[in-house]
This record gives sequence, C-alpha cells and structure tokens, in this order.
Amino acid sequence: MKKIISWLFTIILSTAAAKAQSDTIVIQTSSVCGTCKKTIERDLSFEKGVKSSSLVIETSKLTVIYNPKKTNPDLIRQRISSIGYDADEVKRDPKAFDKLPGCCKDPRGHH
Repeated sequence: MKKIISWLFTIILSTAAAKAQSDTIVIQTSSVCGTCKKTIERDLSFEKGVKSSSLVIETSKLTVIYNPKKTNPDLIRQRISSIGYDADEVKRDPKAFDKLPGCCKDPRGHH
C-alpha cells in the first residue's frame, strides 16, 4: 500500500511540475494602437501552448509566456505574422495586413 501511495504521489508531482513549466519571450512587433493590442492578445490566447501575452503599445513589445513543450518562439512569431504584424525578423503576411483596420496600418497609430 505504501508503494502505491508513493507511486501516485510521484506521478502527481511530476504532472504538476510539467504543467508549471513555462518560458517567456519578448517580441518586437509592428503594432501601433489599442486595436492592435486587442487583436494580437486575443488571437494568441487561442494559440496552443501560449499561456498569456501582453503588448505594450508605446514600445510595440509583446511579452509571451508559453509552454515550451507545446510551442516555441518561431511558431509564435509565425502566428503573429499570420495575424498581419511583424514579429522580430519575421515580416507580416501582406494579405493579413490588408485585412487589418485602418488604425492598425497607420504608422503613428491615429484612429
């Protein structure tokens, strides 16, 4: 009985440690306004492995907390590109950019 309890305890601890595992990356984006912030954060919330994201509009820097067993920085950058924004050295998808609201295309971020 002690062996079973010990074995179960080990499995529970291993599972909890695996779930708690996360990495953080900061990505320079081409975002310019509040609509960009909402779009990027909303879309990344559905991306597998992304735990959270937060964009600072003033600097266009996006901080992403993610599970490295489910995704990686390159996939996250590609996803941001597919939304219509530059992500570090990964250029935005032109077709996705064309679909963004006008305020997101204005380099000064004016509505």
